[in-house]
Amino acid sequence: MNTAPRPLVDRFGRVHTDLRVSLTDRCNLRCTYCMPAEGLDWLARAEVLGDDEVVRLVRIAVERLGVASVRLTGGEPLLRRGLPGLVGRLAALGVELSLTTNGIGLARTAGALREAGLGRVNVSLDTLRPERFAAITRRDRLADVLAGLAAARAAGLGPVKVNAVPVRGVNEDEIVALAEFAVEHGYLMRFIESMPLDAQGSWDRAAMVTAEEVLAALGERFNLVPVGRRGAAPAEEWRIAGTEAVVGVIASVTRPFCGGCDRVRLTADGQLRNCLFATEESDLRALLRGGADDAAIEEAWRASVAGKGPGHAIGSADFVRPGRPMSAIGG
Repeated sequence: MNTAPRPLVDRFGRVHTDLRVSLTDRCNLRCTYCMPAEGLDWLARAEVLGDDEVVRLVRIAVERLGVASVRLTGGEPLLRRGLPGLVGRLAALGVELSLTTNGIGLARTAGALREAGLGRVNVSLDTLRPERFAAITRRDRLADVLAGLAAARAAGLGPVKVNAVPVRGVNEDEIVALAEFAVEHGYLMRFIESMPLDAQGSWDRAAMVTAEEVLAALGERFNLVPVGRRGAAPAEEWRIAGTEAVVGVIASVTRPFCGGCDRVRLTADGQLRNCLFATEESDLRALLRGGADDAAIEEAWRASVAGKGPGHAIGSADFVRPGRPMSAIGG
């Protein structure tokens, strides 16, 4: 198509330019706040979109809907076979391309992913203590994650962002240590309020460490200078005075940013979600496999976004948990 795409706008005037694409629902960790020790019932291989299907949907999003940035997620996206090849095909579409990972396997793939066209990575890391990491994730793999972070930085996948979810009684005592670690190694640290997206349905707001608590802890160690929120980005940022280091807080629950949301999500089995907390999905896989042309898929995409609500309503009587957990939705 040679004409400029018509923006993907919902009924509240929000323009959607950011697409999160889950490549698998599988994961090689079993984080206690995400899934049970035995894991979940994974999607059958035939249900998961193939590379050609992923590329086609992203191409439609870019050429027809104005999507400018794509984040590859999971589950754990590094488990996807042939990932560098898929990254190369997506990068050729001209989008800003990033990936969210738990970091396991990143040490051996960072260079190939960068060469294929990946721009940057977000790595989940909730603790710097090996025994605590093993307790949280039910896997003794902290050394692999730290090696993955270093490899990502060396490969030029920057800024390397480190995401931590502080939970009361679990790891909230490491907020400062994690920030110091990020400053020392040149990573961008972000703290995320826990959300009701675990498979077990055991999320407890009382255990959630709020943005205010995170900032209070950081403020005892650092002099923080507000940077604010940049556009539709979910993180509010603070610069550590006297350094170039920046820390961010994503307060999805206590300071929701739904009014500026520019994101849509595609699950590994081809379901389009217009909100992380959506209770309905649009089946793009069925259209793909049923022979629909690009125009029909575009219209289905627009119809889904047109039905997007004003916000997630966590904490209100109207809130309904989504039917899928975070690992099956994609971050």
